[in-house]
Amino acid sequence: MPGDIIRPTAMYLQVAGRLAQAIKEGEYKPGSKLPSETDLMERYGISRPTARAAVAELKTMGLVESRHGRGTFVRPTAAPTSALVRTITRSGKRYSIPELEKREEPGVTRTHLTGTYAELFRRREDDAADAFSADHSMVDPASGARVSQRVVIPIDVASEAPALAEAPDAPVADLYAHLEKAGHELSWQEYVTARTPLPDERQALGLSDASPILITYRVTYGNDDRPLLCEELRTAATSRLAYRIVPEKAPAKRPRTARS
Repeated sequence: MPGDIIRPTAMYLQVAGRLAQAIKEGEYKPGSKLPSETDLMERYGISRPTARAAVAELKTMGLVESRHGRGTFVRPTAAPTSALVRTITRSGKRYSIPELEKREEPGVTRTHLTGTYAELFRRREDDAADAFSADHSMVDPASGARVSQRVVIPIDVASEAPALAEAPDAPVADLYAHLEKAGHELSWQEYVTARTPLPDERQALGLSDASPILITYRVTYGNDDRPLLCEELRTAATSRLAYRIVPEKAPAKRPRTARS
């Protein structure tokens, strides 16, 4: 009821929390329809934008889904979200990453580095640097989550490691090995964001509504912190990304100079 709402926390999060609890306790059973925005407004004494934001939060939590022209429904299985493990491991000279199953044969195209890619590779868009782009349609065997992966390799990087140009659609762990063989000491950084999917992304990822998708950009760096390769991964926001965190050495402190 409105009197039970605590103001310091964002109102839409409080409402979403109440609804999530109601789903957990069985008040709204799997497959049942969630109250309309108007019903939520009356029940909690909130505005329409707040009701809409609360429902959007439930979608992000993976508890409900929208069905065009029918409303919002509790997902048939409100199971915990799946986890995509993103850890890179190395044994000797061999790299390995968690395997994803191939749904379709990858497609390789030649493209220009623009937008986000130009920024990540630290290139000027007006230079129109060329790159290989390999698109993979995958599925996580542990959870069944669909994954779209794009690997982007600048042409000038591939020219230094011929194996990259010959097979830019090779497994990513093999690409790491080729870069290291070319003399690079590798490191990685990953950027994570989310947005509403485009129609083709909804189809590729098997989404039934316009709930958000997670997008990660993993950049491989070589010598002198040079960006060499970028892996873009897209999957439903109901998935979780799991990483193993290894602490880095803190930069050495400069000795203080004595004051005269």
